[in-house]
Amino acid sequence: MRVLPTPADVSAATPDPIARWAAQALLPGRGGTAWAHGDAVAVLAPALYRFDRLVLTGPVDDVATLLRAHVRPDVRPLVTTAVADELDWPTRGTFGWMHRTGSLDRVPGPRWLAESEWDDVEALLRKANPESWAWPREPGPARWAGVHVDGALASVAADSWPSPEVGFVAGVATHPDHRGRGLSTAVCRFVVGALLAERGTCGLMVDAANEAAIEVYRRLGFAYRSVTALRDSAHT
Repeated sequence: MRVLPTPADVSAATPDPIARWAAQALLPGRGGTAWAHGDAVAVLAPALYRFDRLVLTGPVDDVATLLRAHVRPDVRPLVTTAVADELDWPTRGTFGWMHRTGSLDRVPGPRWLAESEWDDVEALLRKANPESWAWPREPGPARWAGVHVDGALASVAADSWPSPEVGFVAGVATHPDHRGRGLSTAVCRFVVGALLAERGTCGLMVDAANEAAIEVYRRLGFAYRSVTALRDSAHT
């Protein structure tokens, strides 16, 4: 088992975008650690997408070795569902990771919002997506994009929890009065296009039951991958 000190070391050890996204925890001051064992990689990422996470990728036997060595209380291990199905380990739940590479042309309308507009973002989220994991002025989101209709903010998305090589979209919301008009697609296209240009890969998390959101992201070129959050103990 060897330590991977930097995000670049993680990228050299695995092409998996989930691990490369989690490798932001290895940046100075983030408090993360990463290891490789056989063909598997584990990244311990504090405060990643609201939780301390242990992101693991690779063959099930090598993943199991890393999991047993580095799992700890109050840390949520995350593996692909295919690996979870082979592990003898209790689970919390299954959801979707989606990602894409390449480039994406942006459409007119959406723009990056000034910090003075973040109160409007918060008001929209409370109306349209109160369970959002990304909020203005909280850890995670770096900037917000939005589109206006008749002068009012109608749809938003955030550039959140970015790693050096993988951008991440969160906080997507559209006002109920403006749904069905393609506004979420437009604002997500704007953010995704920017993150692809800056980082080369873009990812996001989605509820496995949210078929409408999954379809929006598929239209933007994202591929769906089922992932599973494990318990922090094999005996839970």
